[in-house]
Amino acid sequence: MVAPQHPAGLPRLHLLLAVLVMAVWGSNFVIIRIALDNFPPLLLAALRYTLAFFPAALFLKRPNVPWRNLAAYGVLIGGGQFGLLFLAMKSDITPGLASLVVQTQVIFTILFSLILHKERVRLFQIAALLLALAGLGVILTHTDGHTTPLGIALVIGAAISWSSGNMVSRAAGQVNMLGYVVWASLFAIPPLYALAFLTEGSSAIGLSLASAGPGLWAAVAWQAVGNTMFGYGVWGWLLARHPSAQVAPLALLVPVFGMLSSTLVLGEPMQGWKITAALLVMAGLVLSILWPRISARLIARTA
Repeated sequence: MVAPQHPAGLPRLHLLLAVLVMAVWGSNFVIIRIALDNFPPLLLAALRYTLAFFPAALFLKRPNVPWRNLAAYGVLIGGGQFGLLFLAMKSDITPGLASLVVQTQVIFTILFSLILHKERVRLFQIAALLLALAGLGVILTHTDGHTTPLGIALVIGAAISWSSGNMVSRAAGQVNMLGYVVWASLFAIPPLYALAFLTEGSSAIGLSLASAGPGLWAAVAWQAVGNTMFGYGVWGWLLARHPSAQVAPLALLVPVFGMLSSTLVLGEPMQGWKITAALLVMAGLVLSILWPRISARLIARTA
């Protein structure tokens, strides 16, 4: 069932919640980069979802959705999105650029919604996406030695997994999204650990675990609590109540927070072309958010 369209865009509280999630997700790319200096990427993803599932599952009831829905969401978001993203960020893409490229999920989410839910995309939404895509294009034409084609391909794969997970969570309906995210995390854990031991090796895993200090474990805990439980809980809650074409473009704020935090904390250069790309993305976001409100006021005045 498609969520009803709010006549003037997202309600203000929902919009503020979405922006808060974007700030958490954007700044998290810096935390991921720091954690990857010690943990192998697939192990880091496995630890993230282990802490997201346990001990929270002891206190949160499993939502009344089919196991296959929980399994699909857990594998797509945990294994697909973050497994691929962490692999890319280990050595094939910078945090700021990764935070931008992964936003191609907006395109895939709206495309999948058109196919699966027959949602109607309006002209202003297409214009907003084209502006955002122009920003992505600027970034993709300025790759350097810190970014490889493999890194870009892995992050695009992560974006496809994210958008597919969006479709799965929408199919679950209006359930307790915190419980949904926690119980879905169970299905991300086995494939991530299996792939970690297969590709990264038990010796590297053991060494990284033994050498990790409190700061690194705090970074892992933040992955589980801040990003997975809070971030994806709120995100799924919004998608269950509003059309994807209305919610998904808000994720274009992630690279703004991601690029700024990467510059401030890690010293990633903020060249003119990055500023241009960020402005294009912001222009698309502003058009996507404000046009429904402006249009509704114009119609009300002429009625």
